[in-house]
Amino acid sequence: MKKLSIVLLLLMAIVALSACGSAATSGNSDASSGSGSESGSSSSETASNDGGSGDKLYIPIISKGFQHQFWQAVKQGAEKAAAEFDVEITFEGPETEQQVDKQLEMLQVALDKKPSAIGFAALDSQASIPLLQQAKDANIPVIAFDSGVDSDIPLGTAATDNVAAAGLAADKMAELIGGEGEVAVIVHDQTSRTGIDRRDGFVNTMKEKYPNIKVVDIQYGGGDHLKSTDLAKAIMQAHPNLKGFFGANEGSAIGVLNAVTEMQMQGKVVVIGYDSGKAQIDAIKAGTMAGAITQNPIGIGYETVKAAVQAVKGEEVPKSIDTGFFWYDKSNIDSEEIKAVLYE
Repeated sequence: MKKLSIVLLLLMAIVALSACGSAATSGNSDASSGSGSESGSSSSETASNDGGSGDKLYIPIISKGFQHQFWQAVKQGAEKAAAEFDVEITFEGPETEQQVDKQLEMLQVALDKKPSAIGFAALDSQASIPLLQQAKDANIPVIAFDSGVDSDIPLGTAATDNVAAAGLAADKMAELIGGEGEVAVIVHDQTSRTGIDRRDGFVNTMKEKYPNIKVVDIQYGGGDHLKSTDLAKAIMQAHPNLKGFFGANEGSAIGVLNAVTEMQMQGKVVVIGYDSGKAQIDAIKAGTMAGAITQNPIGIGYETVKAAVQAVKGEEVPKSIDTGFFWYDKSNIDSEEIKAVLYE
């Protein structure tokens, strides 16, 4: 009986040890599976300077916003380049173009993921410099797009020559109002390079070439068409002899157009815009907006990603990547050249 008890005890010990070993093996298997699942859950979280756990480079693209069709077209161009060069991108921006702090948070999050490179369109040409310095210190190449910064940290900037483009808008305005009279400007901001350059390109061209045209007011609507409408109405009330209005981005231009319509000044105040969303295209076809400058946003997005890939590979990146601009109005809006760069 005693021997039987000893045998039973030994058998129980063997079974217990076998169960423990099985449980340990099962635990190791679960841990391995969990790690694999986590690494696949978010490609942007796992990407690193050498492509992370996969072979693809990871390049976050941080835009100035999402609210305008322009940015959707930039995104389209970036995605086209990402597919062509076989890299992974993300594309994001704050809800409005006044949210500088929100954009800086996005930039910090992108840096924390240790990407291969970064594409960045600054809402504030100076506020982002400390974070961009972090990128430089970490050997993360920065490519600016649409709007540069007051620093040489970005290896290149893919953008429209906004000074020249706004200068062309001034030339067209002068032509349309007969070379004399009062005009005003609504700009999206006075902190980004696009806002500064479009304002200065228009105003300085008027000063240098058209002494009989006076820019009587410049206001900043944050790219918001409602705010821009109110500002434009106030300007027209203060300057009843106003002959022309320049809206320096999509939201500004639509705000001006709405103000002119609400005050029944169509045909009396010439409206020139910038960008080419559907509302502007419709207004130009209808004759309520004289014309506008269109950029090449798909080209901007494409060239940003292309330059980022070149930078990661150690290839030379042009400091200025001019993506071009065009004047369009009722006479050429249906031409193949113009239709290729409209983004309604």
